[in-house]
Amino acid sequence: MSKELAKEYVTELVKRARKAQESIEDYTQEQVDKLVAAVVWNIVKDGPAQEISKLAVEESKMGNYEGKYNKLMAKAKGAMRDMIGKKSVGVIEVDDEKQIMKIAKPVGVIGALVPCTNPEATPTVKVAHALKGRNAIILSPHPRTKKTNTFIVKLIRETLKRYGAPEDLVIGIENPTMEISNELMKQADLVLATGGAGLVKSAYSSGTPAYGVGAGNAVIVVDETADLNDAAHKIMLSKTFDFATSCSAENSLIIQESIYDEFVEALKAEGGYLANAKEKEKLQSTLWVDGHLNSKIVAQSPQTIANLANIDLPDDRKFIMVEETGIGKDYPFSGEKLSVVVTLYKYNRFEEAINKVNEITRYQGMGHSCGIHSFNEDHIMELALKTKVSRMNVNQGQALANTGNWFNGMPFTTSLGCGTWGGNIVSENITWKHLINTTWVSRHFKPVVPTDEELFGDVMYDDISKSSL
Repeated sequence: MSKELAKEYVTELVKRARKAQESIEDYTQEQVDKLVAAVVWNIVKDGPAQEISKLAVEESKMGNYEGKYNKLMAKAKGAMRDMIGKKSVGVIEVDDEKQIMKIAKPVGVIGALVPCTNPEATPTVKVAHALKGRNAIILSPHPRTKKTNTFIVKLIRETLKRYGAPEDLVIGIENPTMEISNELMKQADLVLATGGAGLVKSAYSSGTPAYGVGAGNAVIVVDETADLNDAAHKIMLSKTFDFATSCSAENSLIIQESIYDEFVEALKAEGGYLANAKEKEKLQSTLWVDGHLNSKIVAQSPQTIANLANIDLPDDRKFIMVEETGIGKDYPFSGEKLSVVVTLYKYNRFEEAINKVNEITRYQGMGHSCGIHSFNEDHIMELALKTKVSRMNVNQGQALANTGNWFNGMPFTTSLGCGTWGGNIVSENITWKHLINTTWVSRHFKPVVPTDEELFGDVMYDDISKSSL
């Protein structure tokens, strides 16, 4: 499709979406919440949920059915849990002391780009978050998973119609192209860009306000106080979940040298396979082709990857481990792999572990996340304070924790802001709260002016020539 035709096509979609959005601006909180609940329920209930998960695997040829289904259940229901009872219509906050009132208003038409790695949960959660703010949303999927997106949108539009809401609150692009996606980003009121670095860069260059996500490359520290069996089990569950489609899956483990051998054995007991030097070479030439990650290995079973690399891998192995010492472009295993391959490093002093986390994320994954398996609170706080990441998980599986889960307090989402470290405007889990505009209403009150002593304290009396911090 030419740029001119793409522009005309998207203009019509946005026109329809805007008309639908304007028609629900007077919805009450009760109406909004009921509509959101109905939309999500008709995706996650028995029947549709299984069909979506099956189609997502068949079409994307990534991950597995169990992972797709569990991800859809967790993220969609979790997003609902987080939204219940939360105000997104009218007056949402009043500060009596400062005489400030906040009023929520819709953003308008949201343009959402959906990756092929998560075609089941991402559109469902984005639609729920958009509707919570009384917005319309247009979904532009990756061409590889356009049928899954179309199926989900069809179910949602049927639900909207059944509840008397305009169907065009949710529109799916059935035959997406790069030209259409670029035009959508230009014409929407806000862009939600979940996908690769190129897509996010395009979103930020579109001239439209955008929430993008940074690259993942999660690094996990395992210190000498960790429960090694528990840590190994959680890492296995997280690393193998949906064959590592998640950008949050563990990519590198930094292990204290005194427990290194014991922990590797614990990982083997959980289904890990430690590649030897020759096998590591084969894996490297298979995972990366001309300096780029090979799409054929993304979110595939360990047996598929091993076959491509001509490695004899036992059928019971669930993930592959490689040992590494270097970091950076000359050591590709230090980067994101989007596969069930995890890199192992050793460290001696804890300061060395922190430095490795920062070096690895500086190479890839700046601002995204790290984790630690430890019961040493000093280590936990030191890692949290000295790393440039937007989220750090303690004694949890990274991929299962980052985007929210029933066992932690992280907001459920499918979009992870990585702060200015990762080239993003926010360092939060992106939810409905980011999809509303807020009007602040201030009222006059008797001035309260602090004294200089209250503001500046002892520095008022310091001798500047002799003072120091």
